[in-house]
Amino acid sequence: EVQLVESGGGLVQAGGSLRLSCAASGFTFDRWVIGWFRQAPGKGREGVACITRKDTFYPDSAKGRFSITRDSAKNTVYLQMNSLKPEDTAVYYCVADPGVCWGPEYWGQGTQVTVSS
Repeated sequence: EVQLVESGGGLVQAGGSLRLSCAASGFTFDRWVIGWFRQAPGKGREGVACITRKDTFYPDSAKGRFSITRDSAKNTVYLQMNSLKPEDTAVYYCVADPGVCWGPEYWGQGTQVTVSS
């Protein structure tokens, strides 16, 4: 059974940083695509970072501020978020898929990130 458990969300002031963690299990960690999506109140889900075996991908809204990394020894993926803005406020979800970045099959339960102005 695929399991994705997020942690690290919270309240931060604008300009601050947070690091989200995603503990993964139930699949071959190094072979799958893992990423992060978010959903702000009243908006649809948006992909903000994706890591494959070789590359990382970000939308324009996250480039230069967010960084996704994976630790194979811990089966954990991290999302480092810097220079946070109030518009980054959302529930952040860890996602995983055998081969797709932006249409993942598996989702975690989400962790709330709130950025105050």
